[in-house]
Amino acid sequence: MLLSIRKAADGLIGLSAAIGSLALVVEVVLILVDVIGRAFGAPLFGSQDMITMVMVLLVFGGMALCDRDGGHISVDLIERYVPGVLNRLIDMFSALLGAVIFVFIAYAVMESAKLSVMLNLSTNLMQWPKAWFQWALCGFALVTAAGMALRFVELAISGRDIRREKETV
Repeated sequence: MLLSIRKAADGLIGLSAAIGSLALVVEVVLILVDVIGRAFGAPLFGSQDMITMVMVLLVFGGMALCDRDGGHISVDLIERYVPGVLNRLIDMFSALLGAVIFVFIAYAVMESAKLSVMLNLSTNLMQWPKAWFQWALCGFALVTAAGMALRFVELAISGRDIRREKETV
């Protein structure tokens, strides 16, 4: 059962990362068009709005993949000096803490999205509703939290660490 949950989680993480990758391509194209346009005296209208909103998708879209692959910053000064059980407990704690933090991020941004809807907030020039991007951020944060929670469960039950498996491949 845990394997099928991991497979579903990897699918969601892959989708999230694909959206983040697409956002990266869009971001580069937007900046390129804007810079070339500025050189010719015709900058891209609304580029700051577009770049800012696409950055939300770029950063939070790749967050779950970053966690799954062990890409977050970690300080392993004591890892080689403590027993494996303690290292596993530290990894479990950090996975659980990360999941809680990302749930709180999603909650805070969801509350902000409610305000954005209530006040009809939008970007400066393009007039895109800010709530859309806030909801996307919530979704990506919850996918990241779910991935971290699953990593906690895998570590607690089987001792399997998906990040360590990626190092050996």
